[in-house]
Amino acid sequence: MEPLSPLADAATLDGLATSAAPPLELVCPAGSLPALKAAVDNGASCVYLGLRDATNARNFAGLNFDEAAIANGIGYAHARGCKVFMALNTYPQAANPGLWREALDKAVDLGVDAVILADPGLMQYAATRHPQLRLHLSVQGSATNYDAINFYREQFGIVRAVLPRVLSLTQVQQVIDKTPVEIEVFGFGSLCVMVEGRCALSSYVTGESPNTHGVCSPAKAVRWQETPKGLESRLGGVLIDRYATGENAGYPTLCKGRFDVDDEENYYAIEEPTSLNTLELLPQLMKMGVRAIKIEGRQRSPAYVAQVTKVWREAIDQCRVAPHRYAPRTGWMASLDQVAEGQQHTLGAYHRPWK
Repeated sequence: MEPLSPLADAATLDGLATSAAPPLELVCPAGSLPALKAAVDNGASCVYLGLRDATNARNFAGLNFDEAAIANGIGYAHARGCKVFMALNTYPQAANPGLWREALDKAVDLGVDAVILADPGLMQYAATRHPQLRLHLSVQGSATNYDAINFYREQFGIVRAVLPRVLSLTQVQQVIDKTPVEIEVFGFGSLCVMVEGRCALSSYVTGESPNTHGVCSPAKAVRWQETPKGLESRLGGVLIDRYATGENAGYPTLCKGRFDVDDEENYYAIEEPTSLNTLELLPQLMKMGVRAIKIEGRQRSPAYVAQVTKVWREAIDQCRVAPHRYAPRTGWMASLDQVAEGQQHTLGAYHRPWK
Protein backbone atom coordinates (compact mmCIF):
# COMPACT_ATOMS: atom_id res chain seq x y z
CA MET A 1 0.00 0.00 0.00
CA GLU A 2 1.30 3.46 -0.87
CA PRO A 3 1.78 5.89 2.01
CA LEU A 4 -1.13 8.21 2.65
CA SER A 5 -0.85 11.78 1.52
CA PRO A 6 -0.78 14.31 4.37
CA LEU A 7 -3.88 15.76 2.71
CA ALA A 8 -5.88 12.52 2.80
CA ASP A 9 -9.43 13.37 3.78
CA ALA A 10 -11.06 12.29 7.04
CA ALA A 11 -13.37 9.83 5.30
CA THR A 12 -10.37 7.96 3.88
CA LEU A 13 -8.69 7.83 7.27
CA ASP A 14 -11.90 6.69 8.94
CA GLY A 15 -12.36 3.94 6.38
CA LEU A 16 -8.82 2.67 6.80
CA ALA A 17 -9.16 2.75 10.57
CA THR A 18 -12.10 0.37 10.48
CA SER A 19 -11.40 -1.77 7.40
CA ALA A 20 -8.90 -4.07 9.12
CA ALA A 21 -11.30 -5.09 11.86
CA PRO A 22 -14.13 -7.55 11.18
CA PRO A 23 -17.54 -5.86 10.90
CA LEU A 24 -19.34 -5.27 14.18
CA GLU A 25 -22.18 -7.77 14.28
CA LEU A 26 -25.72 -6.75 15.24
CA VAL A 27 -27.31 -9.60 17.22
CA CYS A 28 -31.09 -9.25 17.45
CA PRO A 29 -33.82 -11.06 19.40
CA ALA A 30 -36.32 -13.47 17.88
CA GLY A 31 -39.07 -14.59 20.20
CA SER A 32 -41.20 -15.74 17.27
CA LEU A 33 -40.92 -16.39 13.54
CA PRO A 34 -42.43 -12.97 12.65
CA ALA A 35 -39.88 -11.32 14.97
CA LEU A 36 -37.05 -13.27 13.34
CA LYS A 37 -38.14 -12.12 9.90
CA ALA A 38 -38.47 -8.54 11.14
CA ALA A 39 -34.90 -8.64 12.43
CA VAL A 40 -33.51 -10.14 9.23
CA ASP A 41 -35.44 -7.74 6.98
CA ASN A 42 -34.19 -4.72 8.91
CA GLY A 43 -30.51 -5.56 8.88
CA ALA A 44 -29.62 -7.96 11.70
CA SER A 45 -26.29 -9.75 11.27
CA CYS A 46 -27.47 -12.54 13.58
CA VAL A 47 -30.65 -13.49 15.39
CA TYR A 48 -30.95 -15.50 18.59
CA LEU A 49 -33.87 -17.72 19.54
CA GLY A 50 -34.91 -20.50 21.91
CA LEU A 51 -37.07 -23.60 22.13
CA ARG A 52 -40.48 -23.71 23.79
CA ASP A 53 -39.23 -25.18 27.04
CA ALA A 54 -37.07 -24.49 30.09
CA THR A 55 -33.80 -24.76 28.16
CA ASN A 56 -33.82 -21.03 27.41
CA ALA A 57 -34.06 -18.01 29.69
CA ARG A 58 -37.14 -16.50 28.02
CA ASN A 59 -39.55 -19.37 28.58
CA PHE A 60 -42.77 -17.36 28.34
CA ALA A 61 -46.03 -18.84 27.09
CA GLY A 62 -46.65 -17.94 23.46
CA LEU A 63 -42.98 -17.27 22.72
CA ASN A 64 -40.19 -19.27 21.12
CA PHE A 65 -39.94 -21.94 18.48
CA ASP A 66 -40.83 -25.51 17.68
CA GLU A 67 -38.66 -27.48 15.25
CA ALA A 68 -40.69 -26.54 12.18
CA ALA A 69 -40.52 -22.82 13.00
CA ILE A 70 -36.77 -23.00 13.63
CA ALA A 71 -36.18 -24.76 10.32
CA ASN A 72 -38.29 -22.12 8.58
CA GLY A 73 -36.44 -19.31 10.36
CA ILE A 74 -32.99 -20.71 9.62
CA GLY A 75 -33.86 -21.05 5.96
CA TYR A 76 -35.17 -17.49 5.83
CA ALA A 77 -32.17 -16.05 7.65
CA HIS A 78 -29.47 -17.99 5.81
CA ALA A 79 -30.96 -17.12 2.42
CA ARG A 80 -30.44 -13.46 3.36
CA GLY A 81 -26.96 -13.78 4.84
CA CYS A 82 -28.02 -13.71 8.49
CA LYS A 83 -26.76 -16.14 11.15
CA VAL A 84 -28.94 -17.95 13.69
CA PHE A 85 -27.91 -18.64 17.30
CA MET A 86 -29.86 -20.85 19.70
CA ALA A 87 -29.96 -19.95 23.39
CA LEU A 88 -29.66 -22.99 25.66
CA ASN A 89 -28.74 -20.75 28.55
CA THR A 90 -30.49 -22.15 31.60
CA TYR A 91 -29.01 -24.82 33.88
CA PRO A 92 -29.84 -28.52 33.41
CA GLN A 93 -31.64 -30.03 36.38
CA ALA A 94 -30.67 -33.21 38.15
CA ALA A 95 -34.06 -34.79 37.53
CA ASN A 96 -33.89 -34.38 33.76
CA PRO A 97 -30.55 -33.22 32.29
CA GLY A 98 -31.42 -35.06 29.10
CA LEU A 99 -33.79 -32.27 28.03
CA TRP A 100 -30.84 -29.91 27.58
CA ARG A 101 -28.65 -32.44 25.77
CA GLU A 102 -31.48 -33.31 23.40
CA ALA A 103 -32.01 -29.62 22.72
CA LEU A 104 -28.34 -29.19 21.86
CA ASP A 105 -28.40 -32.21 19.53
CA LYS A 106 -31.51 -30.72 17.92
CA ALA A 107 -29.74 -27.40 17.39
CA VAL A 108 -26.97 -29.19 15.50
CA ASP A 109 -29.41 -31.18 13.39
CA LEU A 110 -31.30 -28.02 12.47
CA GLY A 111 -28.12 -26.25 11.38
CA VAL A 112 -27.81 -23.31 13.77
CA ASP A 113 -24.63 -21.26 13.48
CA ALA A 114 -23.88 -21.27 17.22
CA VAL A 115 -25.37 -22.20 20.57
CA ILE A 116 -25.35 -19.87 23.58
CA LEU A 117 -24.60 -21.83 26.77
CA ALA A 118 -24.27 -21.10 30.48
CA ASP A 119 -23.75 -24.52 32.08
CA PRO A 120 -20.21 -26.02 32.05
CA GLY A 121 -21.57 -29.55 31.94
CA LEU A 122 -23.55 -28.79 28.80
CA MET A 123 -20.47 -27.12 27.32
CA GLN A 124 -18.49 -30.30 27.98
CA TYR A 125 -21.21 -32.36 26.29
CA ALA A 126 -21.19 -30.02 23.28
CA ALA A 127 -17.39 -29.97 22.99
CA THR A 128 -17.21 -33.78 23.15
CA ARG A 129 -20.26 -34.71 21.09
CA HIS A 130 -20.18 -31.88 18.55
CA PRO A 131 -16.59 -30.57 18.34
CA GLN A 132 -17.30 -28.49 15.22
CA LEU A 133 -20.19 -26.62 16.85
CA ARG A 134 -19.52 -22.96 17.61
CA LEU A 135 -20.04 -22.25 21.33
CA HIS A 136 -20.89 -18.87 22.85
CA LEU A 137 -20.81 -18.19 26.58
CA SER A 138 -24.15 -16.77 27.67
CA VAL A 139 -24.50 -13.69 29.84
CA GLN A 140 -26.14 -16.18 32.23
CA GLY A 141 -22.68 -17.67 32.72
CA SER A 142 -21.78 -14.55 34.76
CA ALA A 143 -18.23 -14.23 33.42
CA THR A 144 -17.11 -10.70 34.33
CA ASN A 145 -13.32 -11.08 33.97
CA TYR A 146 -10.84 -12.42 31.44
CA ASP A 147 -9.63 -15.28 33.66
CA ALA A 148 -13.13 -16.74 33.72
CA ILE A 149 -13.59 -16.28 29.99
CA ASN A 150 -10.20 -17.79 29.19
CA PHE A 151 -11.05 -20.76 31.41
CA TYR A 152 -14.18 -21.45 29.35
CA ARG A 153 -12.11 -21.17 26.17
CA GLU A 154 -9.39 -23.53 27.36
CA GLN A 155 -11.76 -26.12 28.80
CA PHE A 156 -14.63 -26.07 26.30
CA GLY A 157 -13.55 -24.10 23.23
CA ILE A 158 -15.81 -21.09 23.79
CA VAL A 159 -15.24 -18.59 20.96
CA ARG A 160 -17.49 -15.74 22.10
CA ALA A 161 -18.62 -14.42 25.47
CA VAL A 162 -21.58 -12.16 26.22
CA LEU A 163 -20.64 -9.82 29.07
CA PRO A 164 -23.03 -9.09 31.96
CA ARG A 165 -24.41 -5.55 32.08
CA VAL A 166 -22.48 -4.61 35.22
CA LEU A 167 -19.10 -3.65 33.74
CA SER A 168 -17.83 -0.16 32.99
CA LEU A 169 -16.25 0.59 29.62
CA THR A 170 -12.83 0.47 31.25
CA GLN A 171 -13.54 -3.01 32.56
CA VAL A 172 -14.83 -4.16 29.17
CA GLN A 173 -11.59 -2.95 27.62
CA GLN A 174 -9.56 -4.85 30.24
CA VAL A 175 -11.38 -8.04 29.31
CA ILE A 176 -10.88 -7.53 25.57
CA ASP A 177 -7.16 -6.84 26.03
CA LYS A 178 -6.57 -10.13 27.87
CA THR A 179 -8.57 -12.69 25.91
CA PRO A 180 -8.69 -13.92 22.30
CA VAL A 181 -12.38 -14.76 22.81
CA GLU A 182 -14.79 -12.54 20.86
CA ILE A 183 -16.69 -10.16 23.16
CA GLU A 184 -20.36 -9.34 22.74
CA VAL A 185 -22.00 -6.61 24.80
CA PHE A 186 -25.57 -5.46 25.29
CA GLY A 187 -26.38 -2.30 23.37
CA PHE A 188 -30.10 -1.78 23.88
CA GLY A 189 -32.97 -3.13 25.95
CA SER A 190 -34.05 -3.94 29.44
CA LEU A 191 -31.48 -3.71 32.21
CA CYS A 192 -30.80 -6.14 35.05
CA VAL A 193 -29.58 -4.92 38.45
CA MET A 194 -27.95 -8.25 39.19
CA VAL A 195 -25.00 -10.00 37.60
CA GLU A 196 -26.97 -12.13 35.18
CA GLY A 197 -26.97 -15.78 36.11
CA ARG A 198 -26.90 -14.99 39.83
CA CYS A 199 -30.38 -13.54 40.37
CA ALA A 200 -32.95 -15.49 42.36
CA LEU A 201 -35.28 -12.61 43.29
CA SER A 202 -38.39 -13.93 41.56
CA SER A 203 -37.88 -17.42 43.00
CA TYR A 204 -38.60 -16.02 46.48
CA VAL A 205 -42.21 -15.31 45.55
CA THR A 206 -42.85 -17.70 42.64
CA GLY A 207 -40.79 -20.76 43.58
CA GLU A 208 -39.23 -20.79 40.11
CA SER A 209 -35.76 -19.44 39.40
CA PRO A 210 -34.98 -17.86 36.01
CA ASN A 211 -31.88 -20.05 35.74
CA THR A 212 -33.75 -23.32 36.17
CA HIS A 213 -37.22 -22.69 34.75
CA GLY A 214 -36.17 -20.15 32.15
CA VAL A 215 -38.33 -17.20 33.10
CA CYS A 216 -38.24 -14.28 35.52
CA SER A 217 -41.75 -13.53 36.83
CA PRO A 218 -43.60 -16.42 35.12
CA ALA A 219 -47.00 -15.42 33.75
CA LYS A 220 -48.84 -17.95 35.92
CA ALA A 221 -47.67 -16.03 39.01
CA VAL A 222 -48.77 -12.63 37.67
CA ARG A 223 -52.10 -11.10 38.69
CA TRP A 224 -53.71 -7.77 37.73
CA GLN A 225 -56.57 -6.31 39.74
CA GLU A 226 -58.57 -3.09 39.60
CA THR A 227 -58.98 -1.65 43.10
CA PRO A 228 -60.35 1.61 44.53
CA LYS A 229 -56.71 2.73 44.88
CA GLY A 230 -55.84 1.95 41.24
CA LEU A 231 -54.68 -0.93 39.04
CA GLU A 232 -52.51 -3.31 41.08
CA SER A 233 -49.97 -5.81 39.79
CA ARG A 234 -48.96 -8.77 41.92
CA LEU A 235 -46.35 -11.49 41.60
CA GLY A 236 -46.92 -14.65 43.60
CA GLY A 237 -49.39 -12.68 45.73
CA VAL A 238 -46.89 -9.91 46.52
CA LEU A 239 -47.99 -6.38 45.59
CA ILE A 240 -45.42 -5.11 43.08
CA ASP A 241 -46.94 -1.84 41.92
CA ARG A 242 -50.08 0.30 41.88
CA TYR A 243 -50.88 2.52 38.91
CA ALA A 244 -52.94 5.67 38.73
CA THR A 245 -55.51 6.19 35.98
CA GLY A 246 -53.72 6.72 32.67
CA GLU A 247 -50.32 5.67 34.02
CA ASN A 248 -48.36 3.18 31.92
CA ALA A 249 -48.26 -0.21 33.63
CA GLY A 250 -45.15 -2.37 33.35
CA TYR A 251 -44.83 -6.13 33.63
CA PRO A 252 -44.41 -6.98 37.34
CA THR A 253 -40.91 -7.98 38.40
CA LEU A 254 -39.56 -7.61 41.92
CA CYS A 255 -36.59 -5.52 40.88
CA LYS A 256 -38.80 -2.95 39.15
CA GLY A 257 -41.58 -2.59 41.69
CA ARG A 258 -42.47 0.46 43.77
CA PHE A 259 -42.26 -0.21 47.48
CA ASP A 260 -42.89 1.57 50.77
CA VAL A 261 -39.50 2.33 52.34
CA ASP A 262 -39.37 3.02 56.08
CA ASP A 263 -43.12 3.75 55.92
CA GLU A 264 -42.22 7.19 54.60
CA GLU A 265 -41.83 7.04 50.83
CA ASN A 266 -43.07 4.89 47.97
CA TYR A 267 -40.69 4.63 44.99
CA TYR A 268 -38.68 2.34 42.75
CA ALA A 269 -36.40 1.17 45.55
CA ILE A 270 -34.26 -1.22 43.49
CA GLU A 271 -34.41 -0.17 39.84
CA GLU A 272 -36.42 2.34 37.82
CA PRO A 273 -38.04 1.24 34.55
CA THR A 274 -35.54 2.43 31.95
CA SER A 275 -33.72 0.84 29.02
CA LEU A 276 -30.04 0.63 28.23
CA ASN A 277 -29.18 2.59 25.08
CA THR A 278 -25.52 2.81 24.04
CA LEU A 279 -25.86 4.45 20.61
CA GLU A 280 -23.59 7.30 21.71
CA LEU A 281 -20.89 4.81 22.71
CA LEU A 282 -20.64 3.10 19.31
CA PRO A 283 -17.30 4.64 18.24
CA GLN A 284 -15.73 3.65 21.57
CA LEU A 285 -17.12 0.11 21.41
CA MET A 286 -15.79 -0.35 17.87
CA LYS A 287 -12.39 1.05 18.75
CA MET A 288 -12.15 -1.19 21.82
CA GLY A 289 -12.61 -4.28 19.66
CA VAL A 290 -16.10 -5.32 20.70
CA ARG A 291 -17.19 -7.99 18.21
CA ALA A 292 -20.96 -7.79 18.52
CA ILE A 293 -23.77 -5.63 19.88
CA LYS A 294 -26.67 -7.52 21.40
CA ILE A 295 -30.23 -6.20 21.44
CA GLU A 296 -32.35 -7.47 24.34
CA GLY A 297 -36.02 -8.34 23.87
CA ARG A 298 -37.06 -11.84 22.84
CA GLN A 299 -40.23 -11.23 24.85
CA ARG A 300 -41.03 -8.09 22.81
CA SER A 301 -43.14 -7.74 19.67
CA PRO A 302 -42.03 -8.04 16.03
CA ALA A 303 -42.71 -4.29 15.70
CA TYR A 304 -40.21 -3.61 18.52
CA VAL A 305 -37.63 -5.83 16.85
CA ALA A 306 -38.10 -4.13 13.49
CA GLN A 307 -37.86 -0.62 14.94
CA VAL A 308 -34.79 -1.24 17.08
CA THR A 309 -32.96 -3.28 14.45
CA LYS A 310 -33.51 -0.62 11.77
CA VAL A 311 -32.08 2.16 13.96
CA TRP A 312 -29.06 0.15 15.05
CA ARG A 313 -28.30 -1.03 11.51
CA GLU A 314 -28.21 2.56 10.28
CA ALA A 315 -26.12 3.69 13.24
CA ILE A 316 -23.53 0.90 12.94
CA ASP A 317 -23.18 1.43 9.19
CA GLN A 318 -22.66 5.17 9.59
CA CYS A 319 -20.24 4.76 12.46
CA ARG A 320 -18.18 2.21 10.57
CA VAL A 321 -17.79 4.51 7.56
CA ALA A 322 -16.88 7.61 9.58
CA PRO A 323 -16.40 6.96 13.30
CA HIS A 324 -14.80 10.37 13.98
CA ARG A 325 -17.83 12.16 12.58
CA TYR A 326 -20.44 9.89 14.08
CA ALA A 327 -23.17 11.21 16.40
CA PRO A 328 -26.54 9.62 17.24
CA ARG A 329 -29.37 11.25 15.32
CA THR A 330 -32.19 12.82 17.28
CA GLY A 331 -34.64 10.69 15.33
CA TRP A 332 -32.82 7.50 16.29
CA MET A 333 -32.93 8.34 19.97
CA ALA A 334 -36.60 9.33 19.82
CA SER A 335 -37.46 6.11 18.01
CA LEU A 336 -35.68 4.00 20.61
CA ASP A 337 -37.20 5.90 23.54
CA GLN A 338 -40.64 5.06 22.17
CA VAL A 339 -40.00 1.38 22.85
CA ALA A 340 -37.84 1.79 25.96
CA GLU A 341 -39.05 0.92 29.44
CA GLY A 342 -40.52 4.04 30.98
CA GLN A 343 -39.77 5.70 27.60
CA GLN A 344 -36.38 6.70 28.95
CA HIS A 345 -32.81 5.49 28.49
CA THR A 346 -29.55 5.20 30.37
CA LEU A 347 -25.94 4.19 29.77
CA GLY A 348 -26.19 1.86 32.75
CA ALA A 349 -22.92 0.64 34.24
CA TYR A 350 -20.94 1.59 31.13
CA HIS A 351 -20.82 5.14 32.40
CA ARG A 352 -20.00 5.63 36.09
CA PRO A 353 -19.56 9.31 36.94
CA TRP A 354 -18.53 8.52 40.51
CA LYS A 355 -15.37 6.67 39.43
